[in-house]
Amino acid sequence: MSEPSPDQVMDELIAREPIFHRPEFGTARADFERMTDPSFFEIGASGHVYSRSHVLDVLEQRHRSPVVEDLDASDFHVVRLANDVYLLTYTLHQAERMTRRTTLWKRGDGTWRALFHQGTVVAPGA
Repeated sequence: MSEPSPDQVMDELIAREPIFHRPEFGTARADFERMTDPSFFEIGASGHVYSRSHVLDVLEQRHRSPVVEDLDASDFHVVRLANDVYLLTYTLHQAERMTRRTTLWKRGDGTWRALFHQGTVVAPGA
C-alpha cells in the first residue's frame, strides 16, 4: 500500500475531528473501541489523565442522552511523526469555551485509530 499524500491524510483526519463528536463514525461503545487503540489515553482540559476504559464509559453514558453541540473546529495542522503515525492539532470553539486539541493518530489496514488525545482550555484573548 502506498503512502497517502499529506492532503489526503489531512482530509481524512479532519473528517474524524473533533474526536468522539462525529456520529457518522458511530455512537456506540463498539464504535469508539474501533476508533481508539487499546493503548489510548486522554489528558482532559482539567489536566487529569483518563484511561481508555474510563473514556469509553463516559462516551457510552453521554450517548444515551445525546446533546446537540455547536462545535467549530479550525486551524488544523498535521505532522507525520513516523510511518503511519500522525499528530493532528486544531482549535475547537464550543459556545464560550475555546480549547486547543491534539490527537495522535495511527493508520493501519486502512483504518485510523487514536492513540492519544488532549484538550487544553485557552484563556479568552489568547
